[in-house]
Amino acid sequence: MTDRHSLDDLLAIMARLRDPRGGCPWDLQQDFATIAPYTIEEAYEVADAIDRQDWPDLRDELGDLLLQVVFHAQMARERGLFEFADVAHAISDKMIRRHPHVFGDVAYDDVEAQKAAWEAIKAEERAARGETHDASALAGVSRGLPEWKRAQKLQEKAARTGFEWPDPAPVLDKLAEEVEEVRAEFAAGADTGRLEDEIGDVAFVLVNLARHAGVDFSQALRRANAKFERRFRRMEALADEAGQPLDQRDLAAQELLWNAVKREEDRGGQA
Repeated sequence: MTDRHSLDDLLAIMARLRDPRGGCPWDLQQDFATIAPYTIEEAYEVADAIDRQDWPDLRDELGDLLLQVVFHAQMARERGLFEFADVAHAISDKMIRRHPHVFGDVAYDDVEAQKAAWEAIKAEERAARGETHDASALAGVSRGLPEWKRAQKLQEKAARTGFEWPDPAPVLDKLAEEVEEVRAEFAAGADTGRLEDEIGDVAFVLVNLARHAGVDFSQALRRANAKFERRFRRMEALADEAGQPLDQRDLAAQELLWNAVKREEDRGGQA
């Protein structure tokens, strides 16, 4: 071991952890399926560090995310599927192939032309892999994406055909319509399936609204979560200071504390 490790060191460490002769029992028990949730979680940890502009933490979280790639590559190596070098080669080759305007002599008139070419290149790649041809404008949207992200990509692809509201106003109208439909289902005593459908419609329209606003839906939700957590923890602190814990107060008293916290933040200029 040295004071400054290289990528080769990381690969060796992962191989050692997975060595049946003296490796880590937990690491040895894992497979692609059990590690996949950690991979997704680490990607969100990276996004969180960026939101907080915590650059030392970003460095650490990127390391955690890199470890996930190394972990999957090591398991693939053990099965004789591929190695880490193959992963690096594949993404390098893809980036060169998908950027002919950088690594070749192709020129695009604008960003939209570049995006169209990008989609065309991806379609060619799918055909080369022998995937069944899908002529739909929605082709190529992965089912492995978080559903909000999949909704956004489906909307973006549909928009390229002209199936798009011209501005946010009709999206807001549609949101109000969908919320009323949820309200009606509650009033009618609808079953979970019906409510799931209607609430799903609300969520889909919310993603569309964020897209029209140029807002990243995931980041907006992360900020809302952080705001709620900050305010709730402050409520707990105020309740404890007054000698009556939050869980011993009724909802009306809790809402008074919530509003007090909001007034504090307004005076302090917090969003």
